[in-house]
Amino acid sequence: MKGKLITIEGTEGVGKTTQNEFIQRFLGEKGIDFIVSREPGGTEIGEKIRALLLDKNHHQMASDTELLLMFAARAQHIAEKIIPALEKGQWVICDRFVDSSYAYQGFGRELGVKKIEQLEQWTLNGLQPDKTFLLLMDVTEGLQRAAKRAELDRFEEEKVDFYHKVQQGYLYRAKQFPDRFVVIDAAQSIQQVQADIQATLELLLDD
Repeated sequence: MKGKLITIEGTEGVGKTTQNEFIQRFLGEKGIDFIVSREPGGTEIGEKIRALLLDKNHHQMASDTELLLMFAARAQHIAEKIIPALEKGQWVICDRFVDSSYAYQGFGRELGVKKIEQLEQWTLNGLQPDKTFLLLMDVTEGLQRAAKRAELDRFEEEKVDFYHKVQQGYLYRAKQFPDRFVVIDAAQSIQQVQADIQATLELLLDD
């Protein structure tokens, strides 16, 4: 595979969309062929699953159901979109990927990591992001930012304690894979966050 998989992670309101757009501009200026996607979603099937997962009328959804739906969407996403793009030499910029399942379902829903590791082995078959940008900020501040954007979805309506656990999950993953993760203080100025991201992207271009 000649392309690269870049993922962007973080809790609500940390600025993932803004930094995603910056990465797109940077790669475009460098003449890199890329596609943009997201999880859950990214495909027609995945987007239908996303609608189920985010629908705030589904608060009765069991945590195992949530986890399995996430990986069902991910399996389709990998097969239909990510692998074909990488094989064509394209870069893939993805808003969330497998680390979000460890953070949200493993830690946030307290399902632990064993089930997720099994699903990851089956679904990803060794595929890993080349780099993961983890944007961190105080979860309360992030939720306040998210609340100003639009109507909250099922996840955004969760209590602050849930998001503290999610953040711990992300930090657990970053500690596991320090070479892959780039942990960035999202409370910095946008310009500084983008400078941190650009420095890593420049190194990736030299690989």
